[in-house]
Amino acid sequence: MMTKDLCHVIEQISREKGISKETMIEALESALLSAMRKKYGGRTNIFLTIDRKKCDIRVFETKQVVAQVADPNMEISVKAAVGIDPARKEGDTVDFELDLHDLGRIAAQTAKQVIFQRVREAERDVIFSEFKDKAGKIVSGTVMRKERGAYFINLGKTEAILSIKDTLPTENLKRGDAVKAIVEEVKVTSKGPEIIISRTNPRFVGELFRMEVPEISEGLVLIRDIVREPGERTKIAVSSKDSAVDPVGSCVGMKGTRVQAIVRELRGERIDIIPWTDDPRTLIARALSPASIEKIGVNEEDKTAMVVVNDQQLSLAIGKKGQNVRLAMKLTGWDIDIISDTEYSKIRMEETDKALEESLKKESLKKDTPSVDAEQ
Repeated sequence: MMTKDLCHVIEQISREKGISKETMIEALESALLSAMRKKYGGRTNIFLTIDRKKCDIRVFETKQVVAQVADPNMEISVKAAVGIDPARKEGDTVDFELDLHDLGRIAAQTAKQVIFQRVREAERDVIFSEFKDKAGKIVSGTVMRKERGAYFINLGKTEAILSIKDTLPTENLKRGDAVKAIVEEVKVTSKGPEIIISRTNPRFVGELFRMEVPEISEGLVLIRDIVREPGERTKIAVSSKDSAVDPVGSCVGMKGTRVQAIVRELRGERIDIIPWTDDPRTLIARALSPASIEKIGVNEEDKTAMVVVNDQQLSLAIGKKGQNVRLAMKLTGWDIDIISDTEYSKIRMEETDKALEESLKKESLKKDTPSVDAEQ
């Protein structure tokens, strides 16, 4: 029955929606079975199959063979069953094929609604399967609209939610703007998959570098850590598996082309690329880039460091509202205290004066204390 049209519809929906033919047939089977059972008063002895190749639809009702019929809808007498098949006996079942044309207008409408519902569910499953594997990856889309404190981004098959708090402080996106962001989370909701994306997550910068720098995507250069204050500054520490490959040079690119492309995407956010080292003194000095360091003293037990910089470098080392040293501490995991050369010299002078004073006190005490021989 209607096999050509049915097969055509199934194949068309399968292509357009990216849903497998088997999923579509299963959905149709379930839909038509639901409609038929509703038509027959909710009877559970109605069954339906669809041929996978020809799309032939067959509907059956199954009845139990009994000695005494109590429910004609569910049961058949032994005598009637033997008339259909002499081998039938009490306790067996008999299948009767029903005419699909008996599916009335209301039942057909019900089937249509269920099919649409299953198609939506299947689409949601396809979208969820596709995007759950993209968590932590960059997706590209266009701004559709802005509402309820978020932008809705068209990703093609579906849309993603970009909260305004997850955009850069300097950007104001408009309808039709192209957007790149990292997939933070894919949630299952009653309305379908909800894809949450972000442009402020530090991993977004890491994935941008992975896209721009072949050495990172190939695994030759490793991103050891990334810290960030979105729209202001990012510090990224990198190392190389191959001594012949310069990790910083790879990230910067010829004439700065690679890092400049990332800076443009981040609307001018400053990026410090730092070569990773296991030596804490060197790592701290590099992490405080672009400031130059004069001296560093570290307490490995407490993971604290005292950094001395030239007076002219003090504000650069600390950064606007403490931003540079704050990011350096996040990157290294060390508590860093920064002082100027002048302050350091003053402290040293005070320590020297104190040590001299203590020394003089000790000498004075020696002179004032009588010896044992003198007492005797």
